[in-house]
Amino acid sequence: MKHIFIINPAAGKTDNRQRVYQMAEALRRNHGLDVECMLTKSTGHATALTRGIAAQGGGVRFYACGGDGTVNEVANGVAGFDNAAMSVVPIGTGNDFLKNFGADAAKFSDPENLWNGETQKLDLIDCNGRQCLTIACSGIDARIAQDVHKYSATPLLDGKSSYIASLIVNFLFKGIGSHWTVSLDGEELPGHDFAVIAVCNGRYYGGGFMPVAEASMTDGVLNTLVVKKVSRVQFAKFVGPYGKGEYDQFPQFASCYAAPVVRIRSEHDDIVTCLDGECSTSNDVTIRLSDKKLNFFGPQGCSPDATLRKKA
Repeated sequence: MKHIFIINPAAGKTDNRQRVYQMAEALRRNHGLDVECMLTKSTGHATALTRGIAAQGGGVRFYACGGDGTVNEVANGVAGFDNAAMSVVPIGTGNDFLKNFGADAAKFSDPENLWNGETQKLDLIDCNGRQCLTIACSGIDARIAQDVHKYSATPLLDGKSSYIASLIVNFLFKGIGSHWTVSLDGEELPGHDFAVIAVCNGRYYGGGFMPVAEASMTDGVLNTLVVKKVSRVQFAKFVGPYGKGEYDQFPQFASCYAAPVVRIRSEHDDIVTCLDGECSTSNDVTIRLSDKKLNFFGPQGCSPDATLRKKA
């Protein structure tokens, strides 16, 4: 069995490469494991590396060392390979995926807790052919996420300030709603103006927002939260409960569905879709369940449903 650390050297606010090298060496020394460290060089490189290695056959365990973007890329490389599994060593600024594991999330920081963990099958979200672990969202939240990268390039703004700037601009000047045709399993929803379409496999995104508290990565179900276009005043009242999974307080414009296929189409503007924090654009988005597509390992006894909240 090979143990390969995929390291994003640009992840986080400090350079963590040496720390990861030391942890990997400790596994080699303490357990006699076949360990290798690889650095990513560009966007998409982690996917190419892991897919190429997995395709060679033989048992391999990958450790995604970075933030949610690195985790997403490694998952896209590992998905569908029975001989490959992945875990996470968080060294990035955003670690929403690990929040699903509750108190066990802290254990992922030390590979000593990971290397011999049992493998479990996780569902994924397929969005126009790209896999997503937690949430695929389209709407004002996706536009905010996309614009954060633009504002973060400004020397005067740090990460938090960039998010605030993007939120203000999108909320005040770009409008709440988008004119789309939305279909669930081929059945078109009434109306064409929507604020948010969040397809949830996991529970967290955007630094801790939890749109659907009952979303599970292991149940073979995608939970799609549909929020119709509302006024700025209504949306401002909705954001707080929305971030806590309390969308059912607003049945007049927020509804949740269990649909294995979601399609969003726009005749005019491109649709921004955010997958685990990574944004793409298209005027025709098809999102579907990838049932039990990913082999994942972690600390003994850990569960991606640790913080799951069942509906009353």
